[in-house]
Amino acid sequence: MTNLATNLVTTAQNHPDKVAIKLDDAELTYGQLHGLAAQAAGAMRAAGLEPGDRVSLILPNVPAFPVLFYGALLAGGTVVPMNPLLKANEIEYFYNDSGAKLSFVWGDFAEEARRGSEGTPTKVVVSGPVGPSEDDLPPGDPIATPVERDDEDTAVILYTSGTTGRPKGAELTHKNLDLNAKRSSEVIMEMTPDDVIMGCLPLFHVFGLTCGLNASVRTGATLTLIPRFDPGKALQVVERDKVTIFQGVPTMYGAMVGHPDAATADTSTLRVCASGGSALPEDTMRSFEKTFEAQILEGYGLSETSPVASFNMPDAPTKPGTIGRAIPGCEMKLLDADGNDVPPGEGVGEIVIRGDNIMKGYWNKPEETKAAIPDGWFRTGDLATVDEDGYYTIVDRKKDLIIRGGMNIYPREVEEVLYSHPDVVEAAVVGVPDAEMGEQVGAAVSLKPDASSSLEDIQQYVKDNLAAYKYPRHIWQLDELPKGPTGKILRREVHPPQA
Repeated sequence: MTNLATNLVTTAQNHPDKVAIKLDDAELTYGQLHGLAAQAAGAMRAAGLEPGDRVSLILPNVPAFPVLFYGALLAGGTVVPMNPLLKANEIEYFYNDSGAKLSFVWGDFAEEARRGSEGTPTKVVVSGPVGPSEDDLPPGDPIATPVERDDEDTAVILYTSGTTGRPKGAELTHKNLDLNAKRSSEVIMEMTPDDVIMGCLPLFHVFGLTCGLNASVRTGATLTLIPRFDPGKALQVVERDKVTIFQGVPTMYGAMVGHPDAATADTSTLRVCASGGSALPEDTMRSFEKTFEAQILEGYGLSETSPVASFNMPDAPTKPGTIGRAIPGCEMKLLDADGNDVPPGEGVGEIVIRGDNIMKGYWNKPEETKAAIPDGWFRTGDLATVDEDGYYTIVDRKKDLIIRGGMNIYPREVEEVLYSHPDVVEAAVVGVPDAEMGEQVGAAVSLKPDASSSLEDIQQYVKDNLAAYKYPRHIWQLDELPKGPTGKILRREVHPPQA
C-alpha cells in the first residue's frame, strides 16, 4: 500500500457494480467512480499536475468530490479540501500558503474562489456534478493505476486554525489516512460491503473524509450523500436508502430526535451511529437511542490525528459522557502542567497522543510542528481525566476553541477581523452555550468614542469577511475589556450580558 487511491482500485476490481456513491436518484458504482477518477487524473496531468502538487477542492457533498479527490490521488497529487463557505480573502490565503496548482470549485462558490485566486498560483476550474468538463481542462489519457507514492508522502493537507496566527495545514500521509480508515471501518463501525453509510458530514472535514468516504471505499460500502444537513431529509434518506451506519455531530442527533417525523420514520435498518466533533450530551444520546433503537458510539480526534484517536468501541462496554479508549495503533496519556504523567483516576491533564495516526507536521511550519510534537507525542491542548479502564473524559479545552455544531472556530481569527473594523478598539471572542449548536460565537467589543457603527453593522462586517458559521451571533459592547496585570485581555473573564 503506497497510494491511498489503491483502495478505490481494489474495491472497483472486487465490486465493480456495487453502488459506491448515491445522491438522491444519482448513483455511481465503484467501477464508474474509478473510471471517472481515472479520467479526472488524466485531465489534471494534462493540465500540468505533477506528483506532490496540491489540488484544492471547494465542493459540497456531491459525487464530484469523491471523483476529484481520488482523481487527484491517482495522479499523485496532494488534496487540499476547503470549506465552501470560505470568503475570498480566506481562500487567497489557502491558495498562496498551499501553492495549489488547481482548484476544483462548485459553481455556487466560483465567484468567491475566482476573487480569492487573483495573484495566486492557483487555476480555478468549475466542477460539474461528476467533475470538470473537457471545456475546462484538456482531456488526458486516463490514469487508472495510482502513481506510486511513499507511505510517508503527504496525501491531504487539512487546514486547522490555531489560537494564534493564521490557519496551519496539517499534513496527513497516505499511511495516516489509510490506517485510520481501516480502524474506523473495521474496529469501530464493523463495516461490511453490505452497509449503507449516511454521508451528511461534510467531506471537506476530516471526520466525513476518513470515517465516511475513505472507510466506505476501503470496505466497498455505499455512501449516500446529503449536501446540506436537514434532520427531516436525513430521516427520509435513512428510510429510503436503508442506512445502516449514521455518522454525525451532536447537533445532528439532537435535531433528528426533535424532528416531528422522528416517531414515524422507519429507521429500523440503523445498526450503529458514530458521534464526534464535540461532546455529546448524555440526554441527547439516551433520547436518540430510545427513539431510533440504534446505539451511538462517541469518540474523539483532531485534524492532526487523521482524525480518530479514541472511541467507545463495540467490543467493550460504552461509557456515556466519555470519548472512549485509544484505538489500535494509537497511544494516549495525560500530562500535567510540568510535563509529568497523570495516572488514571488522579486528576486532570492534557491529552497527548502518538501513533500511526499522527500527522507528518504542519505544512511549511517546522517551528509550529516542533512545538506541537516535541518528543513524538502530539499536544492536543485538550484537558481530560482518564479512568482505570482507559476511558477518557474531556473536561475543558486548553485552547480557546469554539465548537459550533461540530465546526471548529478559533477566537483569534474572528478577533482579527473585528480589529480590522475602524470603529473597534478592543475585541474578545468567546463561546456562548447554545442548546441547539452546542456553542455560538460571542464577541465583546469596545468602540471608539466617536464610533458611527452600530453593533449590527460590526456583526455584518464580520459576516462579510468570514465564513458564515464563524461570525458572532451574540455581540455586546463594553467600555473596556477585562485585562490582566500585563494588559492582556482576559478572555476567561468575558461573559455575555444576562438576558
